Amino acid sequence: MPDTQNRRSFLAGVTAMTLAGAGLTALGAAPLYANPVTIDWDAAPVRLMMVEAKGCIYCAAWNREIGPGYPASAEGRAAPLLRLDIDGAWPNGIALERRPTITPTFILLRRGAELARIEGYPGDQFFYPVIAQMMTRAGIKPAA
Repeated sequence: MPDTQNRRSFLAGVTAMTLAGAGLTALGAAPLYANPVTIDWDAAPVRLMMVEAKGCIYCAAWNREIGPGYPASAEGRAAPLLRLDIDGAWPNGIALERRPTITPTFILLRRGAELARIEGYPGDQFFYPVIAQMMTRAGIKPAA
């Protein structure tokens, strides 16, 4: 049986690997994006908030596979993207059921109130169908 110091070192390493594998970063890390002070909900009352983390491989996959085309998609026109860093500051007026702990997390918002969420990136084959289903359940029609 390992001694106490070795056990602590082992557990710290496992914890760090688990956090890194889940796409999480240590508290206090620099935010990826400057957070908006205010959000113009009149300009776009529905938004898709993407909560991400620096070093998250699933966020990087979304950015590569979906990100470039999202603003031009029907879903992107109906719910423009609002990006936030999981460790960064949060804009005032956001009402969530619970704070995200997984990256990426996609939260559909209407005027700052959470309507639905998906935790994790389901992959390029499933992302749009899942988002479309979230919108349908919330009574939002993707823009034609």
